[in-house]
Amino acid sequence: MKRFVKIFSRFLIIIVVVFTALIIFTTIQFNTYKPQGISVNPSPDNLVYFQESYEDCRSHFLSEAEKLKEYYEGIQISSLPIENSGKSDLFIDYCFIPARKTPDRLLILTSAVHGIEGYVGSAVQQMFMRELIQDFNLDNLGVLIIHGINPFGFKYKRRVTENNVDLNRNCTIDDRMFESVNQGYITLDSWLNPPKPVNLSSVRNSSFQVSAIQKIIKHSMGALRQATLQGQYNYEKGVVFGGFALEPSIEAITPLISNIAKPYKMVFNIDLHSGYGENGVLHLFPKPLEDQKKKAKIENIFSGYHIDWGDSDDFYTFTGDLATYLGESLPDKYYLTMTFEYGTLGTQSTMGSIRALHNMVIENQGFQNGYKSDNDEAKIKSRFLEGYYPSSEEWRSKAIKDARKVLTQAIKNYGETSAEH
Repeated sequence: MKRFVKIFSRFLIIIVVVFTALIIFTTIQFNTYKPQGISVNPSPDNLVYFQESYEDCRSHFLSEAEKLKEYYEGIQISSLPIENSGKSDLFIDYCFIPARKTPDRLLILTSAVHGIEGYVGSAVQQMFMRELIQDFNLDNLGVLIIHGINPFGFKYKRRVTENNVDLNRNCTIDDRMFESVNQGYITLDSWLNPPKPVNLSSVRNSSFQVSAIQKIIKHSMGALRQATLQGQYNYEKGVVFGGFALEPSIEAITPLISNIAKPYKMVFNIDLHSGYGENGVLHLFPKPLEDQKKKAKIENIFSGYHIDWGDSDDFYTFTGDLATYLGESLPDKYYLTMTFEYGTLGTQSTMGSIRALHNMVIENQGFQNGYKSDNDEAKIKSRFLEGYYPSSEEWRSKAIKDARKVLTQAIKNYGETSAEH
């Protein structure tokens, strides 16, 4: 019996040592995590399109739009005011170039549905107007470029609106969506939304990966992603809140798009995002399609590029996205869509996903409940911004280089795509 107790005690000690070592190892990994680097030489010609404030992005966008008046007749450049706390300093800007002859196809290029992602989206839109648009035949193609759909998040470097609403979970033609319940999220609410100021040096935050891995083991990575990112309509101060009704931004752009799209038979929306995916990689994420003919048309438009149709084990579905909403709002149009996602944190890896989730949690916690110190606030905001708008010149240059290449091909192919079912 003594021998058994001795062996069992040694076994327990080994288990404790191994478990402690794993915690230490993963904690070091988590706190020193960096995504895979990018080995490209940054080009000044690409970097010129990036600005560091919402106001500068607006100014450059409108400047590029004004220059197009020299080449196109009937061009419309305007701004939609979006109210925020009684102020009048937020706008959704747009530039519309109608088809020169017969309106057949309409291209809609949108940015900043997630506000903080507008810095990259704006850069791509500026490049498109300065370099690419004149290379396309606009006899039958109209182009609508909408800049800064979520101007509050854009200006204040948040993903969400002033009402803490994720616009890409807010869009619907059926108000019943706002009554839906994300049961998986409910079980995670207290973990995702701690009701106290953020303390980065707390055990919870310095070893956040431990609780995250526990939940992954219990529920699986796929289930955790789904519960967290699907969208929720119950906790207005929580992460990924979809709202209780359409946000002012969506109400503002809906009639604009409907009116402009009226004479066109076919509509193609490219929505610009950043954050999800491998660092420095432009991912193509369309909505899953049952219509095989439409799917074939999209694959032809992006021929040679990998398209993630959402059929992998770790992919998640979500409600209330802009792309689906636009299609539902234009029921008489042949509608195609594609989301461009410029990866930053390597979120297709476990540690990258955990780091991205933690960034989202502590940013929202700080906004809702404050920070233990000014230093914590600065670090959290810097880390959050880096996750959607990297300071790396290599990353920025590659984002423009990739956008230039894929947009050139996609829009040319779209111009040759028929609206036949």
